[in-house]
Amino acid sequence: MKITIGCDHAGVDLKNEIINLINKNHEVFDIGTNSSESVDYPDIAHKAINRLLSHKSDRVILLCGSGNGINMTANKHQGVRSALCWSKEIAELARQHNDANTLALPARYLKTQEAIEIVLAFLSIEFEGGRHLNRVNKINC
Repeated sequence: MKITIGCDHAGVDLKNEIINLINKNHEVFDIGTNSSESVDYPDIAHKAINRLLSHKSDRVILLCGSGNGINMTANKHQGVRSALCWSKEIAELARQHNDANTLALPARYLKTQEAIEIVLAFLSIEFEGGRHLNRVNKINC
């Protein structure tokens, strides 16, 4: 699977941990940032989502301090279903029921092991379709 990952300054360390884990089994494209110097999360989100919408990536992982800002920005794009996940179970449901194609993580509020479990669930769980497909099709206006 092709994964684009990006973060603001609050998520650099956790982003790097995730990359080290997933680059063994997936093609990972890191769009930064790569330092603790302040950057604007919308710039990162737009760049990552453009890769998803142009079919250069299958899924996107985004991180910022609370996860909220980067998640809100991602969801402004038509066809994006970004899920802010703080537990493995939320990530599983986001994939199973909502066909989430983007994962937003609250970097300041997750331990590394929690984030890894969330990412692994997001990358391994399939969309159930069925009754959920009708609902997903109603998301975009």
